[in-house]
Amino acid sequence: MAKPDPALLDAARYPFDLEITTRFADLDPNDHINNVAIAAVLEDARVRFNEALGFRTVIRPLRAMVASVSIDYLAQGHYPQPLRCHVGAVAIGRTSWTVQQLLVQGDAAVATARTVIVCVDGDRPHPLPDAARAAIDQWMLRA
Repeated sequence: MAKPDPALLDAARYPFDLEITTRFADLDPNDHINNVAIAAVLEDARVRFNEALGFRTVIRPLRAMVASVSIDYLAQGHYPQPLRCHVGAVAIGRTSWTVQQLLVQGDAAVATARTVIVCVDGDRPHPLPDAARAAIDQWMLRA
């Protein structure tokens, strides 16, 4: 199992969180939530985070694309207990920003994820608009 930075396992540092209902269909033959389902949960939480910060509005007419996703699976998740995903921004670059996530079930950390999202105009990176920077800045991981 991966050994994440202990600071990333502190749910209180994340400015956004939501509960996600697990589904029977998410189970694999080993009777735990499979890695593809975990990735989908993380994706859904990341999109809801972007919606909460009003990102579609502040980035228009540009778009955002995921450039990379890194997931560390820490423990098994089980049905039917819900998952809670904590989300926060950790970096803002010239054309991109980085989102950190912590997925927990009960008191156990199930996974962490780090995603780099790039602002694009067509298929080329584009500098983040000032309004987007301001929106992201308000949702940074707390110290």
